[in-house]
Amino acid sequence: MPTHVPVFIVTTLLLAMLPGASQALMIRQVLDGGQRTLRGTLAGNASGFVLWSTAAAAGLSAVLLASPAAYTVLRIAGGIVLMILGVRTLRTALTTVSAPTSYDGERSTGFAGGYLTGLITNLGNPKAGVFAISVLPQFVTEEGPVFLSTVALGALWALVSASWYMLLTWAVGRGRALVSRPTVLRGLSVTTGVVLLGLGAAVAAGV
Repeated sequence: MPTHVPVFIVTTLLLAMLPGASQALMIRQVLDGGQRTLRGTLAGNASGFVLWSTAAAAGLSAVLLASPAAYTVLRIAGGIVLMILGVRTLRTALTTVSAPTSYDGERSTGFAGGYLTGLITNLGNPKAGVFAISVLPQFVTEEGPVFLSTVALGALWALVSASWYMLLTWAVGRGRALVSRPTVLRGLSVTTGVVLLGLGAAVAAGV
């Protein structure tokens, strides 16, 4: 069974708190996606963690990371998704953000669209795969159902990360009175778009 669960929770929480593609994506969805899209993105991102841990438990992630072609395809696909989101965010910021925004979710893609975006972003992040194959096993003992224990840790990983992103998006949502100002909203949207674009390029390039 899993051991050192408190340490694992702290580790995954710190990992979630690190600035990266998922954080930028969540902020982008708060500003431009609507609540249904945001919930879908949270669920898709969490599902990615469970899939990564399940793959690690089954030994599939080891095969994936050992195959240059499969690894490259996954990495480039994830990078392209992030870059597309970055371009869309920048385009929105530079062309439509000129008046206070009502945040009614007019540009929302819905739960399904948000879920797919969150899932692809997570699965396209090779760092998640590396964590799943190299760190997760360190928290599982040789006794007991190793496969189920690893999957259970993956579910806990997803829960901890989702909790952090919910707190983060809640904080951003509470500051809507500030970010609804055109200049602030434009600046935040441009920053988010640039971050997504840069992260996407870095992921696709294997940096």
